Amino acid sequence: MTDPVGKLPSELDQLPDRDPEETAEWAASLDAVTKAAGPHRAAYLMRRTLERADGAGLALPKLLETDYVNTIPTSAEPVFDGDEAMESRITAWNRWNAAAMVTRGSRFGVGGHIATFASAAWLYETGFNHFFRGKEGGSGDQLYIQGHASPGIYARAFLDGRLSEQQLDNFRQEAGGEGLPSYPHPRRLPWLWEFPTVSMGLGPISSIYQARFNRYLAGRGIKDTSNSHVWAFLGDGEMDEPESTTALTLAAREKLDNLTFVINCNLQRLDGPVRANFRVVQELEAQFRGAGWNVIKTLWGSAWDELFQLDTKGALVRRLREVPDAQFQTYATRDVAYIREHFFGAEPALAELAKVLTDAKIAECFHSSRGGHEARKVYAAYRAAVEFKGAPTVILAQTVKGHTLGEGFESRNANHQMKKLDGKQFRVMRDLLDLPIPDARLDEGLVPYGHPGADSPEVRYLQERRAELGGPAPARRVHQVVLPEPEERAFKALIKGSGQQEMATTMAFVRLMKDLMRDKETGKRWVPIVPDEARTFGMESLFPSAGIYSPLGQTYDPVDRDQLMYYKEATNGQILNEGITEAGAMADFIAAATSYATHGEPMIPFYIFYSMFGWQRTADQMWQLADQLGRGFIVGATAGRTTLTGEGLQHADGHSHLIAATNPAALNYDPAFAFEIAVIVKDGLRRMYGPDAENVFYYLTVYNEPKQQPAMPEGAEEGIVRGLYRFKDGAAAEGAPHIQLLASGTAIHWALEAQQLLADDWGVTGDVWSATSWGELRRDAMAADEALLNGEQRTPYVTQALAGAPGPVLAVSDWMRQVPDQISQWVEQDYSSLGTDGFGLSDTREAARRHFGVDAQSIVVAALAALAKRGEVPVSAVKEARARYGV
Repeated sequence: MTDPVGKLPSELDQLPDRDPEETAEWAASLDAVTKAAGPHRAAYLMRRTLERADGAGLALPKLLETDYVNTIPTSAEPVFDGDEAMESRITAWNRWNAAAMVTRGSRFGVGGHIATFASAAWLYETGFNHFFRGKEGGSGDQLYIQGHASPGIYARAFLDGRLSEQQLDNFRQEAGGEGLPSYPHPRRLPWLWEFPTVSMGLGPISSIYQARFNRYLAGRGIKDTSNSHVWAFLGDGEMDEPESTTALTLAAREKLDNLTFVINCNLQRLDGPVRANFRVVQELEAQFRGAGWNVIKTLWGSAWDELFQLDTKGALVRRLREVPDAQFQTYATRDVAYIREHFFGAEPALAELAKVLTDAKIAECFHSSRGGHEARKVYAAYRAAVEFKGAPTVILAQTVKGHTLGEGFESRNANHQMKKLDGKQFRVMRDLLDLPIPDARLDEGLVPYGHPGADSPEVRYLQERRAELGGPAPARRVHQVVLPEPEERAFKALIKGSGQQEMATTMAFVRLMKDLMRDKETGKRWVPIVPDEARTFGMESLFPSAGIYSPLGQTYDPVDRDQLMYYKEATNGQILNEGITEAGAMADFIAAATSYATHGEPMIPFYIFYSMFGWQRTADQMWQLADQLGRGFIVGATAGRTTLTGEGLQHADGHSHLIAATNPAALNYDPAFAFEIAVIVKDGLRRMYGPDAENVFYYLTVYNEPKQQPAMPEGAEEGIVRGLYRFKDGAAAEGAPHIQLLASGTAIHWALEAQQLLADDWGVTGDVWSATSWGELRRDAMAADEALLNGEQRTPYVTQALAGAPGPVLAVSDWMRQVPDQISQWVEQDYSSLGTDGFGLSDTREAARRHFGVDAQSIVVAALAALAKRGEVPVSAVKEARARYGV
């Protein structure tokens, strides 16, 4: 609603004006300046006034955008701490070798990206020479390298003597075991890369939670991480990924000044401009400032200094503010006459300014002079970032994509797909970079790598700088720390069963975790992670005992303080309660799961969530976890398609095990009983944290259906771990038909009821097997097949376990049939399955199970059908059973 003159109401209208006359004088002064000196001068004075107010500590809203100029003026730049000429030569060698590596690889059609590193070379080189801490003597800094810039990082490692020419020639050719992965990939090159940053968008969110986890480790007294800084190198196009910006407010809220984003604003994404009709730098500035970040813009190189000094009327700044990104890219590729006409011809003041500029000056400014291409500009931004306290910093560094690669590459829409330079282009590049590579080498048909020599001034300088900063970077180091096994009593409570008391397996898992967190040796290393559903999973009892991590502690009096299980936040809290963000919780998990390598401190994270919202939402991060060699327990609670049916389709998970089976590092278990959980967790601790630690992680599904938990049968441990064991034999009558019932998770209870019905109503003997892991059974069987191809005779475990078992096999679970069908080809008996295929629905558990045909009566009908097919019961029995049970 507006007032009579159309002015929108303001919140100030609600406040009493103590002195309307004074207010009117201020307004009149603004009007007078606007009339006398113009609106641009008035706007300048207003912004100066707001800056003054901010400096004085007055509570005013922040400006979300500043002019399209450098945040740090040239006069305020710190003294450059290094040899700029030497670093320029190093950067030149890196540019050349990155381009040569990708071009040489194009012979084999493996591709590669050249233009991204060409634009970002100084962003990395300045960091390597002056800021990035190595791991000698501590954790060092954590570097999230932009994926498409990897050729430049390999080129620098080659200059440093860490990679050979042969390894460079194996870029993207890994099958032989000596290759270099296309992107940062710890699993493929574990001594170099720490963090996988492709798929795009995962690097930003992971870096935020890594910086937060560094503070968590310090807050809990596990490791002093005060000297570790997280650097995330990102593309401006990458910032469109939702994960890139989803946690910005967390970083600001928790004052993560140990974190710096460096966004390479070359204004181009894969197909064209990032913001063709707009300005992505201004958009990002507003977004980050609004989220509470410190923003540093490094846009223009020193060639622009003269232009800004001549711009006494502010016309240049105004013009820069209005030119869209796509047009500025065009300026970078067009001749000076075009720039004079279309940029400087926009208004008379600019035209006058252009008259005193030479063509060479205009060409330099518009074709190449960007803040991200100059060591001094980048150094000033980095120094300001690491010295800023109280908030994370983002550096918006403008560059030219394809810089130094020649006219055919620079600022071209297609340069992301361009994989090689020809001989003529390499000659131009060689001359531009002033490299001592003779023409004869370029006439050999295969562009050579360049190296100044192991004892050259460039290499000595590079290595001396890295030595001062704590050793090579990037680098991944693992100092194996073996964790002692927890005391047995934590597991015994579940192994002995619950007696007459009913308990859901979700509660059984939480009870086990609570006991393990009390262990004197390893209890502090557990990291409970939950996305705002702790009460759903019965974890609220951990609040007062373990505490919820908060860097501020608890600055308020909690509403439930007088209750036993009150909501307790603490600076040394153990629980990470992330709010409603599965992506954030997974980023937490990855940081904790890889702490054994990042910080030399093994942590045991367990992340518990609605199973429907785990793999389905964040499967890409599960792959990132595997790529980063993470270890820990992921727990899908309230699992299955029929155990939480009141919530309906959106909460009915019948497929997460199928998705999880696609991840080679995931060990997937669907335990039926509390004792199975105890055995699996104990074995997981051995495999992930014992003397022969493996780079795997566990996915367990647990259910919210209370049941009596039996004691563990004698000798069941091996079968539980390997995926299958006989839980209950049927009462075999002489000559009676026999069937094997395999079930996982909550389906074991339907199978046990069906076993009784088969015996009582049909004289059929059924043995019930607990299939704790369809996936591990399949993995073992595939390994046996592989062994056979290598001349080794080995029988799959599932085949061994069922060998000689009479009758057909019927598998049933609360999952899609494809989950148990993973093992069918290795079962010698006739095999069939039941499952919950299709969409979920809201109803009672009983009705839902009847709907999907997996309840006890449906199992009986299916069992009789399997036996009838073999001629062991009459076909009429199937029809009779359907009628009797109303199936």
